[in-house]
Amino acid sequence: MAVQDVAGVRTARAAGAQRVELCVALGATGGLTPSVGLVDVALAVAEDFTDHEPIEVHPLIRPRAGGFAYDRTELDVMVADVRAVVDAGAHGVVVGALTADGRVDVEAVRALVAAAEGREVTFHRALDAVPDVLRALDTLAALGVARVLTSGGEARSIDGLEQLRRCVQHVHDGSLPLQVQAGGGVRVADVAALVGAGVDAVHLSAKTLVQDAAGPGGASEYEVTDAGLVLAARDALDAALATD
Repeated sequence: MAVQDVAGVRTARAAGAQRVELCVALGATGGLTPSVGLVDVALAVAEDFTDHEPIEVHPLIRPRAGGFAYDRTELDVMVADVRAVVDAGAHGVVVGALTADGRVDVEAVRALVAAAEGREVTFHRALDAVPDVLRALDTLAALGVARVLTSGGEARSIDGLEQLRRCVQHVHDGSLPLQVQAGGGVRVADVAALVGAGVDAVHLSAKTLVQDAAGPGGASEYEVTDAGLVLAARDALDAALATD
């Protein structure tokens, strides 16, 4: 589950999600780096044993909206943010960096993986902007990335099923130590088909808008994690796995 606040962590945990991608400004930008304060409190909630099983927290490290080609200063910020959330206790990080011509930025990803100090690294949907995705999978596996998030190159994962199948097959044929996670416009009704494509995980935000009578300069609505959608997604996943 992609979540933007501590309430989202609680909701995802109660529904049985395995991990959350913690970010901010998800709807407006596709997600940006959360504050260390948010990471600290989210981890405390995620690892509290009093009501449900613990859940992993993987903060998104993305310094700005827009494309994924970063200059030296931006990469320095990303490395510092990875180190900060790892020091806070994050179970993993979600990153992505490309060269100006759309290839995996090997040096940037190598630096981010090193900063993660052995925590799981997920390469996000920057992968969907790469011309040769299968070659990129080889590169990312060699760099120590544990997981890729992809919609199969389409706006919505359900429309990228064939590419997702190719990615899964490539990983299996090459015995790559890499998980393929489907994400991007995922609806509950899509879960069974995504599982059928052979992916290792399904990623969705299950967010809804809440109206708020904001003051001057404030937004009139904001996004929250919808508990009903999360539970429905968990049920759909369980049903798909039972028949797979």
